[in-house]
Amino acid sequence: MATKSIHDFEVKNLHGKPVSLSDYKGKVCLVVNTASECGLTPQLAKLQELQEEFAAEDFTVLGFPSNDFQGQEPLEGEQIKDFCELNYGVDFPMFDKVTVKGDEAVDLYKFLSEKEKNGNIGSKPKWNFHKYLVNKEGEVVDYFWPTTSPTSTRVKKAIKKLLS
Repeated sequence: MATKSIHDFEVKNLHGKPVSLSDYKGKVCLVVNTASECGLTPQLAKLQELQEEFAAEDFTVLGFPSNDFQGQEPLEGEQIKDFCELNYGVDFPMFDKVTVKGDEAVDLYKFLSEKEKNGNIGSKPKWNFHKYLVNKEGEVVDYFWPTTSPTSTRVKKAIKKLLS
């Protein structure tokens, strides 16, 4: 059976425990590959701002730490959680560190980035903080480049459209 939705995937949380992304059915999600030592790391604060603005409307950010770009995520598990909470007040779900590009990419990221797999979007992460917008049915509907601020008008408009 072909995968149609992120809800078909299971990932691990920062404690290594399995989490089904079907837990996010009915929510609009912004899936982001993060890193703690990147020039774009301050976007964690903007992602948290977005989380707070839309959380009451069935929206969530889903963070996936990745060390794929110049080794900018040296932390593991609990260290990632502590870093994000202490420095940026992050309370949106953060998952276990994953590979997001190339042949070694986890299945979720292959689905997010390959049009042949998700049916809509073909955009592989070129750097940390590449953002995928997913509708309430778990379908990938848009993406935003790493340099696009999470709180930009373009991102907020796209989220509001999916929430309405």
